[in-house]
Amino acid sequence: MTKQASPFAAAAGSKSVTLSVQTWVGAQANVAVAKYLLEHELDYHVDTVQIDEIPAWDALSQGRVDAILEDWGHPDQEARYIEDKKTITAGGDLGVTGHIGWFVPTYWAKQHPEVTDWKNLNKFAKQLRTPESGNKGQLMDGSPSYVTNDKALVKNLKLDYEVVFAGSEAAQITQIQQFAKEKKPFLSYWYEPQWLFNQVPMTEVKLPKYTDECAEKGTEDPTTVDCAYPKTPLQKFLNTDFAKSGSAAAKFLKAFHWTKDDQNTVSELIASQGLSADEAAERWVEKNPEVWKEWLPKK
Repeated sequence: MTKQASPFAAAAGSKSVTLSVQTWVGAQANVAVAKYLLEHELDYHVDTVQIDEIPAWDALSQGRVDAILEDWGHPDQEARYIEDKKTITAGGDLGVTGHIGWFVPTYWAKQHPEVTDWKNLNKFAKQLRTPESGNKGQLMDGSPSYVTNDKALVKNLKLDYEVVFAGSEAAQITQIQQFAKEKKPFLSYWYEPQWLFNQVPMTEVKLPKYTDECAEKGTEDPTTVDCAYPKTPLQKFLNTDFAKSGSAAAKFLKAFHWTKDDQNTVSELIASQGLSADEAAERWVEKNPEVWKEWLPKK
């Protein structure tokens, strides 16, 4: 990113706002709808910048972006920027609960119900070998920048698997769709909310139960994680100066709050039906005025 993310960002006297867009389509859906309403209902110019998760916190702290609309939990960054520096302010719940896990296709789980318990995964490693995983089973991940404990889990649970990164959410979706088309087995890091479940039903593999103790230990040393991922109420964060500005945009983004089904509807329009983000947002906005009118600042 350049020092100034947008020629419009923080321009004196202008009604402008800059939003961070994370690389997965659910986050793109949030930003698309927020952008559409800010522009069409509140007369803002909205600039968007795609940044990986950790750099987005740095950019938010520095005021290069004004808001992150979907964060999956970054305790180190929260401690540094919210508690210590106070340059970032919590913006409230998005309204969607996120959950990361390991999933297998439901068509395979029905044939082999035992595959849905991590203790049995090594029995299936040979079936899940790929050229990328060599003589081990493949555990497919998306982007290395995402929140993932998978390498630690494979090591600590003594699993005969290799974590293989597809590179992006889009590449991972393509791979999953190809496996499903051929009715092949696969094991994948995946997450909810996600529209792809509508097209490729998947069943979660039960990992050792999540505990706060495991999470605290993992925060200190990520290589020690040996339990499942938590269920995470997804959060919004605002640059503190922007949050305190009292602007209509800040009030609107604090109020932005929708459901998993809302997000999945917009995500599927973008990722599966080929609409642009603006077109998908417009379609959702037209059908759901009773939802978004509650987000607008009261005049």
